[in-house]
Amino acid sequence: MKESIRELGLDDKKFTPRGILSMVSSWKNQMLQVSEVKQRARNPFDQHCAEIYGLYQRKLAQNQALDFDDILLKAVEMLQRFPEIRERYQERLRYVLVDEYQDVNAVQYELLRLLSGKHRNLCAVGDDDQSIYAFRGADVSILLRFEKDFADSKVVKLEQNYRSTSVILDAANAVVANNEARQAKKLW
Repeated sequence: MKESIRELGLDDKKFTPRGILSMVSSWKNQMLQVSEVKQRARNPFDQHCAEIYGLYQRKLAQNQALDFDDILLKAVEMLQRFPEIRERYQERLRYVLVDEYQDVNAVQYELLRLLSGKHRNLCAVGDDDQSIYAFRGADVSILLRFEKDFADSKVVKLEQNYRSTSVILDAANAVVANNEARQAKKLW
């Protein structure tokens, strides 16, 4: 990454490799191509970041390499482009279980949707009040629209808590009640 930044003549103190990699990962988790990122650029900094993203992707391709985020993106691309492969995996994975569904990002969601599309046996366990990974691309709105996206689903709310006292649960309920986007529930 540092090489890509310098190759474009940019200051690697302003465009830190760690920061740029984080942005690139975020874009990939949102399934954004370089062209889309370039279109969305609102200022010179964003434009330079998009250029770095493009150069980074070209270097990966030249070296026949993938980064971690590409593994998921390529899996989604393969399942979208090749129905016979998608069918084979849907038959092998008749039941899909996802834990911590509140922390799923766009590319993970698309992978789950493709894999569970035939049998629609998707069990997702999650709590919108416990979504803490937005900084890593998690999108709690995916959980919040689960019943819409999987209209034939059944939702089971696990509201009984065996670990905490009623005083703690009352305090927790009061705090999370302020969350704007959440499913109604009351821990007891």
